[in-house]
Amino acid sequence: MNQISPAAPPKAAQPQSFADVAGALFFIHPQDTKPVFHSSALTGGVPEIFFEVEEHTVAIGDMRRIADQLSIDREGFELLHHRTAVADLYDDGAVDNQYFAETEALLQHRFSAGRVVIFDVTRRSDGGTGAENRDGLRGPAWRVHVDYTVKSGPQRVRDILGAAEVARLTASGARIFQVNVWRPIHGPVERAPLAVADASSVRPEELIATDQVFPDRVGEIYHLAHAPSQRWYFTPHMTRDEVLLIKGWDSLDDGRAQFTPHSAFELPDTDDSTPPRESIELRALVIIE
Repeated sequence: MNQISPAAPPKAAQPQSFADVAGALFFIHPQDTKPVFHSSALTGGVPEIFFEVEEHTVAIGDMRRIADQLSIDREGFELLHHRTAVADLYDDGAVDNQYFAETEALLQHRFSAGRVVIFDVTRRSDGGTGAENRDGLRGPAWRVHVDYTVKSGPQRVRDILGAAEVARLTASGARIFQVNVWRPIHGPVERAPLAVADASSVRPEELIATDQVFPDRVGEIYHLAHAPSQRWYFTPHMTRDEVLLIKGWDSLDDGRAQFTPHSAFELPDTDDSTPPRESIELRALVIIE
């Protein structure tokens, strides 16, 4: 039986006042021209970047201490307890036929959504050459980024739902937002965990639109430029019975969180003897009419 934690109450989370860990994150160095990189789908391996990155060590707070206060519409992320009945999250058939349905039910319940559309699944590992996926091996994403932008978010929705359905939903006043559902395949995670920024601490000018080149198209994501005012969190020892919801885009632009930067980072004092991080993430559209 799946278990879903109650929704977060509508009170603001308190900013961290302590440095639970000091983690090195990789940010884009702002430049005069639009940055670009070649995706893993194009290179067949590690993405190839054509811009400068800079490393900053930042305080990354313990998300568990504020988990019951978090809101995906304010901080841009939530931590939920949610068990999966899928024994092997490397089994593509089980993921397609069972894990998708579990996740759809989770998001429908959490957001009172009429419809949830899952359109992508990616496994990642920092062990060896990466985790197996239908389209190749994937390692963690080590640069701070957001999966969609003010331009590419709506385009991705049109690609998935079709222009006619998007026009219908827009005319009806529907809200659509994109969520990543991130879960450890094995736990607890002791290496290369995910750091997420409190979206309310990120200024629009710190989000740098970047072209992402695929074999058949050019997409766009945000990379993040560093600022001392940004607040960061992670989930220590995250287990397989927990999921992290991360908002990537929202059709509503009314002051709520729209874009949530995130990145893998290395925990202090970990080495090759620490079990590698293995995770699975689903991308979904949540539709509220």
